[in-house]
Amino acid sequence: MAAAALQRGLCFRSDPGMAGGMENRSRKRQVLSFFLCLCVSLGACETIRYSVPEEKKSGSLLANIAKDLKLDVGKLSGRSARLISKSTKQYFDLNTRSGDVIIKEKIDREDLCGQRDPCLLQFEIVLENPLQLYRMEVQIFDVNDNDPKFSKNEFVLKIPEQIPINTRFPLERAQDSDIGTNGVQSYAISSNEHFSLDVHSRGDGSKYAELVLEKQLDREKQAQLMLILTAADGGLPQRTGTAQIRVNVLDNNDNFPQFSHSVYKVQLMENSPRDTLVTKVEASDLDQGSNAEITYSFGQVPDRVLQLFQLNPSTGEITVLRIIDFEDAAMYEIEVQATDGGGFSSNCKVLVQIEDMNDNAPEVTLTSLTGTIPEDSSPETVVALFSVRDRDSGDNGRTLCSIQDNVPFALKSTLKDYYELVTQKPLDREKVPEYNITITATDRGTPRLTSMRIIRVQLSDINDNPPLFNESSYVMYLKENNHPGLLIGTVHAADLDTEQNAKVTYSALPGNIGDLPFSSSISINSENGNVYALQSLDYEQTRDFQVTVRAADGGSPPLSSEVIVRVVIIDENDNAPFILYPLQNSSSPANDLVPRSAKAGYLVTKVVAVDGDSGQNSWLSYQLLKATDPSLFTVGLQTGQVKTSRPITSPDAVKQKLIVLVRDNGEPPRSSTSTLNVLLVDGFSDAYMQLLDVPEEEQQDTLTLYLVISLSFISFLFLVSVVTIVAIRLYKRRQCREQYIASSRNFYCDPNFPTNPAETSSTGTLSQPYCYEVCLTTGSGTSEFKFLRPLVPSLPADPRVAGGSIFDSQINSQLKEEKESVREGRASVSEDSIPRSSGTGCIVNKVIGINENCGQNGWLSYQ
Repeated sequence: MAAAALQRGLCFRSDPGMAGGMENRSRKRQVLSFFLCLCVSLGACETIRYSVPEEKKSGSLLANIAKDLKLDVGKLSGRSARLISKSTKQYFDLNTRSGDVIIKEKIDREDLCGQRDPCLLQFEIVLENPLQLYRMEVQIFDVNDNDPKFSKNEFVLKIPEQIPINTRFPLERAQDSDIGTNGVQSYAISSNEHFSLDVHSRGDGSKYAELVLEKQLDREKQAQLMLILTAADGGLPQRTGTAQIRVNVLDNNDNFPQFSHSVYKVQLMENSPRDTLVTKVEASDLDQGSNAEITYSFGQVPDRVLQLFQLNPSTGEITVLRIIDFEDAAMYEIEVQATDGGGFSSNCKVLVQIEDMNDNAPEVTLTSLTGTIPEDSSPETVVALFSVRDRDSGDNGRTLCSIQDNVPFALKSTLKDYYELVTQKPLDREKVPEYNITITATDRGTPRLTSMRIIRVQLSDINDNPPLFNESSYVMYLKENNHPGLLIGTVHAADLDTEQNAKVTYSALPGNIGDLPFSSSISINSENGNVYALQSLDYEQTRDFQVTVRAADGGSPPLSSEVIVRVVIIDENDNAPFILYPLQNSSSPANDLVPRSAKAGYLVTKVVAVDGDSGQNSWLSYQLLKATDPSLFTVGLQTGQVKTSRPITSPDAVKQKLIVLVRDNGEPPRSSTSTLNVLLVDGFSDAYMQLLDVPEEEQQDTLTLYLVISLSFISFLFLVSVVTIVAIRLYKRRQCREQYIASSRNFYCDPNFPTNPAETSSTGTLSQPYCYEVCLTTGSGTSEFKFLRPLVPSLPADPRVAGGSIFDSQINSQLKEEKESVREGRASVSEDSIPRSSGTGCIVNKVIGINENCGQNGWLSYQ
């Protein structure tokens, strides 16, 4: 785009403020230059050119680049327009508000360029967003502001008399710092009868004068002549300089010194040390004596030559006086004059060609730099614009530019000697946050010189990395019954980005713990990831739960990652054993009947308890805490079975009261007690269940009365039950088997009944070899459970004895088998299922027995 903008016809612009004396002649040159540049611009004009006369006041307008480049003035400031000078001084300044280029400092063309023509100042206009560069070139026109000057106010010529007419005497050239027509254009001599003046032009256009003898001199008539030499330039107004020529007429010396060569051509390497011999000029004179003694001196030479070279007046050796730089001048023309003792002189030229040596390293000039770029910058993004310049010539001035290989950047050549530093590969700030790019510029001279420029490029962060947890999942442990606000643990996620993009915020995703949301039980600190318990948790309700934690950064858009946190509740011994049997909240005491004929080891009952805790905290042990007669009963430590420890004797009290302690294995241990009432009887009756506490002296009479009443009532109920069952079986002939099974499996469940630990854990309180049936006695008002040894009912072998012959052969066979089992003492064990959700009071089954005997012998009791 910059090259396209440079190819417009803005190649030359004349300044209307030039000096009046230069206006007419400069106008022709400007018009010619304008059309010449216009023609060139139709092809490819790469530089916009302006012109301005020297000595113009500071603050004067040079041009308006906004108009010349057809740019919007308002966008110059927004695009960071700036003017970069190529010279050591800043002669121009850019007003970005108006687009005017203003002369900042008065320009003296003679100080700036000396005798070089044209005198050019170069600068560049750089625009950004997008990056554009315009080259500007300003030609400084000469103004006639310097007078011609001679090196001396008076020159002495020694001329012998009787020399031929038309003999020529070269005169020293006047020096004028101006150039062109403003330089020395003519010489004039004051009016006299002996000499005239002949003006000649050199190859470079400069003028010099020779004094021509028109009439022979006669020392006897006039020994000395005084002439005025005037040098005039071509400027308007014209400026002049004068010098006086004193001519001393000498006696006759008729031979001039003669040089061996009229022109000496030598080559000198720049930077040659002082006193290095440049060349030696030699002249000879055919005269003798003092007229043959030759003295060498510089003729008409610029002051710069006198500063750099010295001439031995006796030997004619020219040596180096100061360091000579090829970049200042490639050649010097030195005029040497040889004068004999008689005053005759002759001249020769010494052309010194300066050979360039590679003494200037390339210079890297940074024009534009973007110090910070985003890490997602696309390839070919311009980072910097710079130029490379070498003041040497030829191969010494040709440069190569490169950067190191291990960076994702490349150099791209644009205009002459200009390079762009662009991105080449994808960037990643997390791997390399900044680059120090070394630009190496090397010339092709011998030896090669190198210069380096380091550019620091920083990468700004882009949110391209999500937070990462330091673990794939977390497991945290929390003791139950914790204090609200307790710190459970910490999750941590790290983000490779920086600043706001690396700021991690933690949150828990929605979810439930049971029926409650996470937010009511768990809290996560959004800044540091600490996980807190907001309320006390119960192991028996919740043993563990999972919550998903999200870590999100603060970028735009934010990136996030998730992790699962599993919180495990650790059980504490906070539940005392719960007595399932016998029930402790019954309105009537629990009573167990033991026949007095029971031997040692007789199973009286079993205390069943569970513990809501788990593990070691739920291991239960049983022990007899207190008893009416401690020697009569023992309690199984692990099973809770209450057995007789010896046979029952007559002195033993009818009512025995036992207190069983159930203790868990937690720390500290918790315990519960169960109170058992055991009745020692000769037979079984429900009347014993209602036995009240009486004094010891009345216990025997009261017990006998209760037993009689209970046995009578039970016998009546038994007879009614048998008659009813037989009648139903006779009526439902074909369904007797199904009704029998249905009646034995029907049960009612209370939802509040706790789960039997024996079915849930191998460490429960029930021993595996024992199987018990729990039934509710029909005739009692206590409605409590009793663990009884299974009894198989005995039915008559002949169905007619029971009141009818309605049983089929299969039933008769089964009854016979059961009867034989009872007679032989073999127990029949039935297994029933109880749902885990069963509550207290669940009816599991009912055992019905039939005795073939009549009267009191047919009364049955269950235990």
